[in-house]
Amino acid sequence: MKTIEMTALDQIDQVAKEVIEYCKASYIWVFKGQMGAGKTTLIKSISKVFGIKDVVSSPTFSIINEYHNPEGQIFYHFDFYRIEDPSEVLEIGIEEYFYSQKYCWIEWAEKIPDYIPPDFMLIELHVEEDGSRKITMDKIVNYERHG
Repeated sequence: MKTIEMTALDQIDQVAKEVIEYCKASYIWVFKGQMGAGKTTLIKSISKVFGIKDVVSSPTFSIINEYHNPEGQIFYHFDFYRIEDPSEVLEIGIEEYFYSQKYCWIEWAEKIPDYIPPDFMLIELHVEEDGSRKITMDKIVNYERHG
């Protein structure tokens, strides 16, 4: 487990580099944090470090955004906030994405716990009372599905 303290937004690119360094061996990255904690902002910065030139935004309505960098890597960004019935994700072929050996950045994974692969990186963002962020990263192995 690793924890990073971020006291100002101008530190986000350095935080993104640390997240990538710690998490790069895993393709599934689950971002967890309350609304407004900075999940999408961190993903935007991570995208920039990976060389993605596309406009990165939360796929709240589309559920998934696909990005490419100049090296030809493909990245998938998911936002399951609006999912009401977890089985809805089967319609978009979620397991094909999750097992594609491409980076998958997932927001609101708690909405679809039965479909998250058993091994992933959990990146939790906590907003402190002073407005700073604490980012905790941990490798989750053999996560038990609920169903």
